[in-house]
Amino acid sequence: MGRLAQAFKFKPFSRKQKKILTWWLPESPVHEMNGIIADGAIRSGKTVSMAMSFVMWSMEDFNGENFGMAGKTIGAFRRNVLKPLKLMLLARGYKFKDRRADNLLEVSRGDVTNYFYIFGGKDERSQDLVQGITLAGFFFDEVALMPESFVNQATARCSVEGSKWWFNCNPDKPKHWFKVNWIDQAAEKDLIYLHFTMDDNLSLSEAIKERYRRQFVGVFFKRFIQGLWVAAEGLVHPQFADKAQAYAISYDKLMPIDENGNRKNANRIVQIYIGIDIGGTNSHTPFVATGFTKGFNKQIRLYYKRIKHSKGTVDPEKIYATFKEFVSEVRTLYPGIPIAAAFVDNAEQLILNGLAIYSARNGLGVKVAGCRKTEFSDRVLAYNSVINTNRLLWVSDFCEPIADSISEMVYDSKSKKEEKLLDDFSTDVDTYDADYYSWSQFIDYFHPMEG
Repeated sequence: MGRLAQAFKFKPFSRKQKKILTWWLPESPVHEMNGIIADGAIRSGKTVSMAMSFVMWSMEDFNGENFGMAGKTIGAFRRNVLKPLKLMLLARGYKFKDRRADNLLEVSRGDVTNYFYIFGGKDERSQDLVQGITLAGFFFDEVALMPESFVNQATARCSVEGSKWWFNCNPDKPKHWFKVNWIDQAAEKDLIYLHFTMDDNLSLSEAIKERYRRQFVGVFFKRFIQGLWVAAEGLVHPQFADKAQAYAISYDKLMPIDENGNRKNANRIVQIYIGIDIGGTNSHTPFVATGFTKGFNKQIRLYYKRIKHSKGTVDPEKIYATFKEFVSEVRTLYPGIPIAAAFVDNAEQLILNGLAIYSARNGLGVKVAGCRKTEFSDRVLAYNSVINTNRLLWVSDFCEPIADSISEMVYDSKSKKEEKLLDDFSTDVDTYDADYYSWSQFIDYFHPMEG
């Protein structure tokens, strides 16, 4: 534990971080307020200072009480908040026991011991997790990613005299429930509100800040870098749409002919994965083959095929036969590179199961499984990450429809409740979805960050 304590070195705190760390002290003019909200840019230092201050306040004002701490998921909270928090606690002379089985952090200093329960607020069912418990305070990390029902239930559990609420988040859409019901009503609710930029984190160099600025575009630049609550509108991937050809590579360059007249894997693709979106009437079923280099350094769109559906229902047998053709064509074009799996739209379970059986019975040697679907914002961020870092390529000979679909994606301006793609047949959402399924299983390798 001594080595861990020495591993954490406190950096100078900015004015806003100091306010977070001290607002609750008896000599502070705002110490009687009900809580604090910190929003703004990523990597602005709000999470670190909020978490540490929350525990310091708890240990100073209470003994033997229960507190709540939550992230979107328990895993995300442990990774993004609890890991650095434990180092800070050790460095400040606190002792703790992390009871992982109970998701409980027991913190002690001298004769004072308090109990910090960890929750995940990922969906509407999460509110059930906090029912029945009496708390002296609650800290919400990335509160804008949580359902309102969970936050309402958690804040209602803070019934101990002197209890307070702590919220931090990155901005979302301007009509988001937390913006409307909490930030816009901070004065009425007797809450402190602080807005952060990256300049409020004195530990960030200008080079690091510039790297983050280059990482995001469009609405996410405005939210994560400028810290603004803005609506998503226009093109989803404008940086790709402006120069899609810059990400193209010809088949002959990707797979040149060697001295023996054979195609060679010049770009060292190690595995191929297939994405399939099952279309309906007046839609289509696209097949996308994506190759990955070692360590998921690059993802390369290798081949594309689709079935056009018009009148009547989708023909499963046609999908199965086309899948067999697609696999054969990919293997012919990219010899020696294994096709590891095909990920299918899991909303179509009957066709998914049928395709898995068909693949096995026909000896295709391709595992068929349901695709991984993530939240829309995670998808967009992951796409933008691989585009901005030049890790996305597409083979110009076969994959122009894929490039077109990424270029043409636009936000649905009429969607008020949640952000989503415009899906009115003016853009090729089916191809975009199939492309995403071909690599979404590995989104954690491409997602730039959480929060």
